[in-house]
Amino acid sequence: MQRRSFIKSVAPLATVFPALLSGFHVKAYQALPFLGGWNGAGAEDNDHVLVLIQLFGGNDGLNTVIPIDEYSTYVNLRSNIAIPEGSILKLGPKDKSGLHPAMTGMQSLYNNEQLAIIQAVCYPNPDESHFRATDIWLTGSDSDQYLNTGWVGRFLGQTYTNYPSGYPNASMPDPLAIQIGSVLSPTFMATSGMTAMAVPEDGDFYGLINGVTSAEPNTPMGTEVTYLRTIARQTNKYAAGITAAYNKVTSQYSGYPADNDLAAQLKTVARLVAGGLKTKVYMVNMGGFDTHGGQVVSGATTTGVQAQLLGQVSDAISAFMKDLKYLGVDDRVLGMTFSEFGRRIVSNGSLGTDHGAGQPVFVFGNEANTGILGNSPTLPATQDVEAVVPMQYDFRSVYSSILRDWFCVPAADVSTMLLNNYQYLPIVKSTACNNTIQDLTNIGTNLILNYPNPFTDSTNITYTTTGGHTLVQVFDVGGHLLNVLVDAVFAGPGTYTVTFNTGNLASGIYYARLQNGSAQQVKTMLKVTQ
Repeated sequence: MQRRSFIKSVAPLATVFPALLSGFHVKAYQALPFLGGWNGAGAEDNDHVLVLIQLFGGNDGLNTVIPIDEYSTYVNLRSNIAIPEGSILKLGPKDKSGLHPAMTGMQSLYNNEQLAIIQAVCYPNPDESHFRATDIWLTGSDSDQYLNTGWVGRFLGQTYTNYPSGYPNASMPDPLAIQIGSVLSPTFMATSGMTAMAVPEDGDFYGLINGVTSAEPNTPMGTEVTYLRTIARQTNKYAAGITAAYNKVTSQYSGYPADNDLAAQLKTVARLVAGGLKTKVYMVNMGGFDTHGGQVVSGATTTGVQAQLLGQVSDAISAFMKDLKYLGVDDRVLGMTFSEFGRRIVSNGSLGTDHGAGQPVFVFGNEANTGILGNSPTLPATQDVEAVVPMQYDFRSVYSSILRDWFCVPAADVSTMLLNNYQYLPIVKSTACNNTIQDLTNIGTNLILNYPNPFTDSTNITYTTTGGHTLVQVFDVGGHLLNVLVDAVFAGPGTYTVTFNTGNLASGIYYARLQNGSAQQVKTMLKVTQ
């Protein structure tokens, strides 16, 4: 979504009251009716809730989920910020990656079978602009595509047809989505408007539910402004339901960390879920992840800015999960973290990292299919400052799988909501929607190979498919998609070979990526001069 288009579409709703009524605590943004809504069973027929956690700035994934099996290469490429091997938090006995030492809470979730980790999530031709990359993740667009709707907005708009006409009603008396933050996310944009309610600040939210107004302005218009605020709050069609849900919960888990804004936001979400709101999607956020410099403390790399941030994220999510269990609603909630991009593989001279591409995504909850999906990121052997973590999984595959296996949306309708058919990933347990989950534990380790390697002008890429949709792509170290060698549906299993002619491509490292159903593998290829 282009910045100008988003502001144009939101501004009329956002400014009618808040610009006049400073201190108006909650703004309800409404969507116009969706065209061609989906009428099948699914999200309306279950009580499942999704919590999205956005990490602003671009989190460094390589120091979040650390490649133990590639540790020597990892250290060579980022020696000034590398986490000591002995400090890495180990996961399963067969897992080849571990967590940053500040993430003990996430380690516990993994050990309790409440955490799925998806490696190297990205999209072809990644954009390294904060705004544009964020826009891509929120709308679900291609890198060269500008959408005026968000992926959650399309899901909600097509699930709750004709919204907002006839809402609230007996079956959906509450906001379809709630964001806790100062700006309503484009991810909630439907065809002609928003499907969510924004809560600008925690303090303002507590003011709404407790009937508190901001101080009366010390101006001749102060009394009139206070009156208008009161009327606006009283006419908010969702305020009564939110207040009732909040007041219904009289006790929560007492172990939330202090001075942790993300924890405070998640505590609010837990209370609203437990209070009975039927809201389907919540969104919270945390900033500070743009760590070009000072990501670590020199000589003490387990400390520094990122360690503080990851510790806060881990502690907040851990407390949130304990609170959900305390409140008896832990089976209803699935959470997901994401950032607009990961960081470069090679660290810079300022004890930091620059904008990159692939990143790990965490999916947490009782129904998260615990494990690490994918391999440790493929790392170059040389100090290539342009190298990014190559894509293993498209971020829209994560969305697609959550819609299918958490909200129980039929596969055909998922494709409509996401505007394409994306690779399915087994990140949610089969019990959530009684869907079949593909087992990826025995798919093999050499599904894609090339020979010769190194090569000069061309190389033969051999790939093995189990049948079904099969994709073979070639990327450069910057994540740019150079060639799609295979994009076909195979009737059955087999092994095939295709030739990659490099033409005028420069010498250097390239990646061949195989995608076959839920499985994927990335192979490093090296072109050299004669």
